[in-house]
Amino acid sequence: MERIARPAGMAFLRRWREKPIIKVISGLRRCGKSTLLALFKDELLAQGVKTSAVQFLNFEDLAYESLKSDYHKLYEHLTSRLQPDVMNYIFLDEIQNVASFEKVVDSLYLRPNIDLYLTGSNAYFLSGELATLLSGRYVEYQLLPLSFAEYCTSAKAQGKTPAQNYRDYISTSALPFSLTLTEPDLLTDYLRGTYSTIVLKDIVARLGISDISMLESVTAFLMDAIGNLITPRKIADTMTSMRRKIDPRTVEKYLRALTDSLLLYRAQRYDLRGKQLLANNAKYYVSDLGFRRLLSSGRRPDYGHVLENVVYLELLRRGYSVRVGQLPDGEIDFVAMRNDEMVYYQVSLSVLDEHTLARELAPLQKRRDNYPKILLTLDEALPDSNYDGILQRNVLDWLLDA
Repeated sequence: MERIARPAGMAFLRRWREKPIIKVISGLRRCGKSTLLALFKDELLAQGVKTSAVQFLNFEDLAYESLKSDYHKLYEHLTSRLQPDVMNYIFLDEIQNVASFEKVVDSLYLRPNIDLYLTGSNAYFLSGELATLLSGRYVEYQLLPLSFAEYCTSAKAQGKTPAQNYRDYISTSALPFSLTLTEPDLLTDYLRGTYSTIVLKDIVARLGISDISMLESVTAFLMDAIGNLITPRKIADTMTSMRRKIDPRTVEKYLRALTDSLLLYRAQRYDLRGKQLLANNAKYYVSDLGFRRLLSSGRRPDYGHVLENVVYLELLRRGYSVRVGQLPDGEIDFVAMRNDEMVYYQVSLSVLDEHTLARELAPLQKRRDNYPKILLTLDEALPDSNYDGILQRNVLDWLLDA
């Protein structure tokens, strides 16, 4: 299988190499966490690290089944193979499959000459006891499916224009293995299997959900409504109108589980005047558009919100916290914040029509501060334009800047 370079992930691992802190890679199932660690391991070996000083355990491999239920055995397995007087690199892949794994991690952290790396396929494996034990002692990198720039480096993308690659990117999947599946039926089967694993292992089993059909109905609704403001009450009312009664509190439970599984991401509204997050209403975006296509039942894609989804995920990859900017009489698609930096983004398929251009610029024009303001569109063959400080850019060029 082709290994696609993940520059940002590799930069994170190199930056924290051998520093006395636990490195955690979290991300959706099948997004490439194991491959990222394998690429880093290969780099270590190429730089002269001895094979005996590297331990790589993938806990989805049956070879380590006996270690998953007894953390004492796992600890003994790892410590008995440590090499003296050198740095030992330990990679524990899909660690959430190990019972009481936090005790092993905590003990390994206390030993000298151990450089420890973990991966996990959901947000809550870092919650509860692990977070309490390791507070302040780990750094996390959240790996997403392939960015557009990463996709364009693959063999599948070679020889095509950025516009052709973008059409493929949004109509197939950005999960790395999906790029090897050239037949639509194979891709559909792969996405269905991955989706089912996420739902059954990361949501249903963990929360003890009995009405799987209702969970999937709520999930399908959210997939169809990406980029729209949503409340639990709205979802409950929609389900009730379809004669599928559900309490808003149960919807809230499902929403939390779907975001914890990293299948969906929640973008909260941010009051730009009051400078505070708003509790009511939020937008949801899917981690991989292939899942949306899988659950859409042939509905025509909403290309405007699909583009929003792509931009939202890219901003996350670039290390921003992303909010929906709320104005008294309007909305800015994204307010991207990172440390002391803030950037406003408006996203539109096209602004060649002057009325559309005026509509998209209006919310940005209302912000009379000095933070950058960017309008991203798919309009081609136009130079970057500047409207009184608002920069218009071709979104594919912006995506490839990463």
